[in-house]
Amino acid sequence: MAGIGFSSAVSSTRSFQTSCLVSETHIGRTMPGKLLRRKNLNIKAEVSYVNAEEAKKLIAVEEYTILDVRDKSQYDRAHIKSCYHVPLFIENQDNDFGTIIKRTVHNNFSGLFFGLLFTKLNPDFVQSVKSQFSPGSKLLLVCQEGLRSAAAAKELEQAGFQNIACITSGLQAVKPGTFDSVGTTELQDAGKGGLITVQGKISAVLGTVLVCAYLFITFFPEQAEKLFQIVPAS
Repeated sequence: MAGIGFSSAVSSTRSFQTSCLVSETHIGRTMPGKLLRRKNLNIKAEVSYVNAEEAKKLIAVEEYTILDVRDKSQYDRAHIKSCYHVPLFIENQDNDFGTIIKRTVHNNFSGLFFGLLFTKLNPDFVQSVKSQFSPGSKLLLVCQEGLRSAAAAKELEQAGFQNIACITSGLQAVKPGTFDSVGTTELQDAGKGGLITVQGKISAVLGTVLVCAYLFITFFPEQAEKLFQIVPAS
């Protein structure tokens, strides 16, 4: 009898232990054969892309801070009043042979005609933003065409920032007067530099000169002929 009682007790204990090991509640279901594990869920915030009017509401209502990520030349031409400036790209002043060749070619074409700096990725971008803002800060990123702000948003998102918005198509799509700005030109024209900025003026001057010359020859042919005689033949 004692042996039977002892055997029953062991059997009951084993049955109880087995039932504890084979049963687990997993999202409302019973999953046999697995031990209970706690899963950590990481919720990833998405970057918001807004137009200029929506951006104004984010600033006024939700108290977003404007972070300008353009290079210094575009920022100096025009920027939104009271914004912060941390460039995603900085001027490349490296002096290795390959960089010198690339910089020379760039400056003689894109730099000369469009006023674009020869740049490289800012290695301190994320750290510079972190030194001024906490990961929970609400940041509205702006650039000239919308590409750099999207790239900057990705960098900051990976660094833990959760409340990021960008203006779709950048400041070039912003209508004059939408934001209070500081600088020598309108926000939508801050990306224009170099000879392209004076091309229109040069064309206007040359056009005016040609029109005046035509009118002079038409209405004062004798005086025009005398002028041509003064000019030595080539």
